[in-house]
Amino acid sequence: MSQYYGGNHSHKETVQEHNVVMKDRKLLDISGVKQVESFDNEEFLLETVMGPLAVRGEHLQMKNLDVDKGVVSIKGKIYEVSYLDDFSSEKAKGIFSKLFK
Repeated sequence: MSQYYGGNHSHKETVQEHNVVMKDRKLLDISGVKQVESFDNEEFLLETVMGPLAVRGEHLQMKNLDVDKGVVSIKGKIYEVSYLDDFSSEKAKGIFSKLFK
């Protein structure tokens, strides 16, 4: 679902909803994904509407990707889900490049 923010109703800005749902530590459904920066069987790096998101684990696979809806499903053994907050986009890109050298 979309939510509208802003005081002026004539200039409504649509913001995509962002949810992270984990099932039995084996399946992760994420909505509000802008793009998948990179991924392998141990780490996924996603750009979400709430900022950069790293998912780490073992035997990770992309189960589903719907770019139009901004939904990604990841299966495998999930160890960590963390947001890379308090970084400017330039700093975040630097972190991304260091993570995936």
